[in-house]
Amino acid sequence: MKVVVCITGASGVCYAKRLLEVLKDKGVKTSLVVSESGKKVIEQELDVGLDYLVNLSSEYYENEDFFSPLASGSHRFHSVVVIPCSMKTLAAVAHGYSNNLICRVCDVAIKERRKLILMPREMPLSAIHLENMLKLSRLGVVIMPPIPAFYGKPRSVEDIVDFVVGRVLDNLGISNDLFKRWGDI
Repeated sequence: MKVVVCITGASGVCYAKRLLEVLKDKGVKTSLVVSESGKKVIEQELDVGLDYLVNLSSEYYENEDFFSPLASGSHRFHSVVVIPCSMKTLAAVAHGYSNNLICRVCDVAIKERRKLILMPREMPLSAIHLENMLKLSRLGVVIMPPIPAFYGKPRSVEDIVDFVVGRVLDNLGISNDLFKRWGDI
């Protein structure tokens, strides 16, 4: 299994960091792509730099690298997770505007019928945001805002992050015990 992890310029890069850590621990091959705005958010929100995330991934590509293997439908990967996903990226994907590698790899996932998970981190949502999400959902894209559940009584931010990342792993078909499941409490 190979998972492409994309980071865009929305708040919530802690989710991407944790996802990359868990995927590496599980031996899952990952490709990482980070937008320029995503790099700035990493600097703002994390206590680690981009190098830390690159070292967690199996391979790294610049967002402007259209010669990356990820830009081709013939390249094999299982799924794409855009975590977090800016509304700009969501809109571009919804309208087939592949102006960078992140949008192109999402376009490839849609056309090749591969799993695509978008984790939009914006609120409140406008009608435009909701229409773009609905359009993508109808195409089979999983729209997964990073909204935690509280039935497991999280005690820390890390517990909340683990819940969200655990649900992403569930959607990827990767077993995990990062959070307390309903019925196991």
